[in-house]
Amino acid sequence: MKKNLVSATVFFLVLSVGPVFAANLTDMEKLGKLIYESTLLSNNQTQSCATCHSSTTGFADLNNAAVSLGDDGVSTGGRNAPTSAYCGLSPVLRQDKTGEYVGGMFWDGRATGSRLHDPLAEQAQGPPLNPVEMNMPDVQTIIDRIASDWDISSLFITVYGVDAFTDVNVAFDNLARAVASYERSAEVTRFTSRFDTGVLNAQELRGKKLFSQNCTTCHAMARLGGGFPLFTNYKYVNAGVPKNPALENDPNCAYRYPDLGLGGFIGDPAQNGKFKIPTLRNIALTAPYSHNGYFPTLKEMVSFMNNRSGITPEVADNLSTAVGNLGLADSQVEDIVVFLNSLTDM
Repeated sequence: MKKNLVSATVFFLVLSVGPVFAANLTDMEKLGKLIYESTLLSNNQTQSCATCHSSTTGFADLNNAAVSLGDDGVSTGGRNAPTSAYCGLSPVLRQDKTGEYVGGMFWDGRATGSRLHDPLAEQAQGPPLNPVEMNMPDVQTIIDRIASDWDISSLFITVYGVDAFTDVNVAFDNLARAVASYERSAEVTRFTSRFDTGVLNAQELRGKKLFSQNCTTCHAMARLGGGFPLFTNYKYVNAGVPKNPALENDPNCAYRYPDLGLGGFIGDPAQNGKFKIPTLRNIALTAPYSHNGYFPTLKEMVSFMNNRSGITPEVADNLSTAVGNLGLADSQVEDIVVFLNSLTDM
């Protein structure tokens, strides 16, 4: 589903003249933005981070595709591109007191944060080297590309020193830290929605109440590590999402059935089918929904969370009992959807 080009353009223009975009970025954030928007990170120079994480679509896929197109123009990934905004507070992957996994990045938590002590920075290193995504051959080529660009290389040296490119592995780690710094900046992680202003209409307030009563076990409204609610508890859950036949039947798609999520990465059957619980900020802009993009609209996603009867889950093990049987009326589902629309940054 592609957004109307004119509407997207107008939306971008409104954002670009707003107070958030007028805010000053640090040198590291500026460097991260240059790298984030550069096509030098893709083999054929057809893509940047912003291609799959665009400001016009809530920092998710620019074309609102179920899965993103790769640098070769043919291959597609196996999972939906989630937003790159509001991810900076996700902790290093760990198990809590109950044995549940918390933190990490990607749908399956494989950017654990254990190496760089920053899951968001480790996530930034994944797509450039992924053969289905940006398809760069190695770290050396990435750093050579970056070093050849005057604007990026000069600021890279300003931030990291005259020896910034001496060790390619150190440079690649610092590249990732810069991108993560930009993703944490006020230009990406804005907190400028109507929810943040506290000005909600009657239906949005009804939806907020219903949301707080039914959805906050996973999409927490508590300030977990920050000054504002991020609508996630950073954990993993098997909500019972069905497989997406459109992905299964595409020979160019990296999707493999069944997708075990966290269990596939951890190697623990008790985690099979569990995927990272995403933030709901800007959720109205990031269609389609779920790890495999099965649900084309936000209302269909919320309706499924309310009632999943008659749906065959992709992975039947470890199904959450917190969703799928909420017992909400259609009007209440609509109220929640309207509330979720209030989480869109202005």
